[in-house]
Amino acid sequence: MAGAGEKNVQVADGTRSPAASSADARSVRGEDCPSAGASRPVGGGTGIPALEARDLTLSWDGEHVVVQGVDVTVEPGEVCCLVGRSGCGKTTILHALAGLTMPMSGRVLLHGEDVTGRPGRVSYMLQKDLLLPSHRIIDNVCLPLVLAGMKKAEAREKAAPLFERFGLAGCELKWPSELSGGMRQRAAFLRTYLMGADVTLLDEPFSALDALTRVDVRRWFVDVVAELGLSALVITHDVDEAVSMASRIYVLAGAPAAGEPSHVAGIVPVNRVASESFELTDEYLAAKRRVMALLG
Repeated sequence: MAGAGEKNVQVADGTRSPAASSADARSVRGEDCPSAGASRPVGGGTGIPALEARDLTLSWDGEHVVVQGVDVTVEPGEVCCLVGRSGCGKTTILHALAGLTMPMSGRVLLHGEDVTGRPGRVSYMLQKDLLLPSHRIIDNVCLPLVLAGMKKAEAREKAAPLFERFGLAGCELKWPSELSGGMRQRAAFLRTYLMGADVTLLDEPFSALDALTRVDVRRWFVDVVAELGLSALVITHDVDEAVSMASRIYVLAGAPAAGEPSHVAGIVPVNRVASESFELTDEYLAAKRRVMALLG
């Protein structure tokens, strides 16, 4: 890897160029932990990324480096993916971006504000839907609002109009056991949305779904993110999933268990086409080949 100040990553055309970092601007976002359902900050047009990781170095135990010198940028309204093999530290990076762990070095910026080690500033959706079997769907998705102090009736009133847009109309009073895997993930994402942040981190959210359902749900997800003006970083080890969803893919390489810290081996831009047959286009196949080459 390049030394400090000379860190390079491979871009899609095969050249190597310095990893760009945005100006260290600051923007006021109000309370330190915005309440669920609060209005979202507007990032578009400011020139400030929605989310940045700057030179993150991370460890599992405070001694052994797992991830070294990682830079990631998610622009307002953008879906990016972080791809890497199992055990390369993808979830470790997500924990740091969510403020759940402190990096050994580096910073995390949210709309230009340093939020390193400060949880509660972004929404975080886990791999499992974690719907409570004892709660009806509407009460499951309302949990962030209720936990923030909102009355149950008011929370239901706030969430109910969103059910149709999230493809859940008619499911309000159903139990989780009555929903398919894809519908449960939609409910989990609605719950995540109601946390009130405009930046969402997702940890392999569709991996438990069957192949056909996974294709449908990720197409729906990209459309909803665009419509709601959100920014999202999705981690996955599924290359097809990454290429079909992201405008940019950060490819992690390394083997932490063997003493080789992971790093960003390259960034692959994806010229996504608004078409249900995008997976059959030359653009799709070219991006997939670039990601596979970087994974090695």
